[in-house]
Formats: sequence, structure tokens, C-alpha cells
Amino acid sequence: MTIPKGPTLAVVATSKGEGAQVLQPSGWPMPKGYANGMAADGRIVVTGGVIGWDSRGRLADGFVAQVRQTLANIKAILEAGGARPEHLVRLTWYVVDIEEYLANLKALGQAYREVFGAHYPAMALVQVVRLVEKEARVEIEATAVVPR
Repeated sequence: MTIPKGPTLAVVATSKGEGAQVLQPSGWPMPKGYANGMAADGRIVVTGGVIGWDSRGRLADGFVAQVRQTLANIKAILEAGGARPEHLVRLTWYVVDIEEYLANLKALGQAYREVFGAHYPAMALVQVVRLVEKEARVEIEATAVVPR
């Protein structure tokens, strides 16, 4: 009896060559804008659910603007914890309208790269009925690992 083997795992170097490694099973198509998996060794920095409000508690106007502000807020939290965007290993996005997300992919990608650069960790996208802050269109949780 032969036991089928799973896909061989390829470890892809990150853009900075430090810390986290992208996990890409060989033979799988390369994902666009995210990684299938990440591996890292170091100190973990975790955010709560972050939304797109400024330091005065005002939400940005519109979905893409809220995403940009949310990412900037995550970057500020990472910096407070001694981490940088290239240390991100996971982002979980909660959106109230997945069609709004899909209709804005190009602008979202641009906003993402402006804030985080070309580092794409493992990501999940979930549509929810609503967020605690009822005017919020997006909430994102982040996990980063700072190398030892």
C-alpha cells in the first residue's frame, strides 16, 4: 500500500531576510497579497482589534480611508512594542461588507503598500454583521514576531 505524500514545503525568504519566513507548499500557486503560512522565532507582539480612527477617536471617512488609518494604527502599536511591519506574521481582517472590500482591491493594495511596504503575512478575511463601533467598516487584528 502506498501512502500519498503531501506537498513538499518551500520556505521563501522574506524581503528583509530576517525573522519570519514565508511557508509556501511547493506546487501551490503563489498567493497575491498574502502568504499561505509564516514561521518565526522571537518575541510576539499582538494587537487587539484595531479600527480606523485617529488619536481623537474620529473614524476616517470611507472604507479605503478607514483601512489606511487602521493599518497606520497597527504600525504605531507595533512600533510601541519594538516591532516593524516586516515582523508581521498574521493579519485577520473583519469587514462589514465583503463586496466593498472586493470592489476596492486596487486602492486597498496601494494603501497597504504605503503603510506596510511589500511584506505580506498570512491573512484571513471575514465578513461580519457589524463591529462594536457601528460606523467602523473594518477591524484588523495583527500578530508580529520580533526576531531574537
